[in-house]
Amino acid sequence: MPEGWEWDETLFLGSAPYYWRGRLPYAPGLPGVLAETLGLDGRGRLLDVGCGPGTVALSLAHLFGEVVGVDPDHGMVAEAERRAGEAGVSTRIRWVRARAEELPAGLGTFTVATFGQSFHWMDRDPVASAVKDMLVPGGALLHIADLKTETRTADGLPHPAVPYAAVTSLTGRYLGPVRRAGRGVRPHGTPGEEAAVLARAGFAGPRRLVVPGGQALVRTREDVVAWVFSHSFSAPHLFGGRRDAFEADLERLLREASPSGRFSERGPSTEVFVWRKPGP
Repeated sequence: MPEGWEWDETLFLGSAPYYWRGRLPYAPGLPGVLAETLGLDGRGRLLDVGCGPGTVALSLAHLFGEVVGVDPDHGMVAEAERRAGEAGVSTRIRWVRARAEELPAGLGTFTVATFGQSFHWMDRDPVASAVKDMLVPGGALLHIADLKTETRTADGLPHPAVPYAAVTSLTGRYLGPVRRAGRGVRPHGTPGEEAAVLARAGFAGPRRLVVPGGQALVRTREDVVAWVFSHSFSAPHLFGGRRDAFEADLERLLREASPSGRFSERGPSTEVFVWRKPGP
């Protein structure tokens, strides 16, 4: 873990109800690409580590016989359970409230393990080793994230772009310039170099996949508010008694940017790194 920061249970406190609405979706072709790449056929077991409200687990559930989602946040697990019920897949998915550092936690062996923009919050070396031991020989670990290197604009779309820079500036006025993370701070953001961590754990690879996005999205003012509150560095509890004032200022900023209350943007592409546990 980065020096000077320790995980605590307030990291995403209160963010779960906003996560699904606020975060941009993964590329719609992701399940199909993974099914083809990994030969998924409705059998096998999926372990989704840091599952949040079930974003990855629910989108891939039809490709496995059983899915287990693990997350330490009570609100995220509750939201995942609710969404699984709405999707009619509750009997195929098990949700476990636990930190990744507690694995294997008696959960058995898996064909595939996924980390959907979650690995950077963990004590990565021991987690990578534990997950490797939980995979069958030849099993795959997938590191899934939005593609960070592409440029996306709202050119040619019917509504103004989301004013992300102005929203970030406003958030900083209320929470300060140093990135918040639970009860602590992460002034230098979250760590990278996942490849070195996974190579040390004994994984082979990676194979890089890019699933194209670019689909036109319409975002409402409420969606943008949800985007703010879905992040650890601007989770609702961090605003304390100033939350109402912040929301009023944010609503004003968004009304000025788009009187109709609608914004346009394009969905991001999804980048996947496929790592393999060596076979027999």
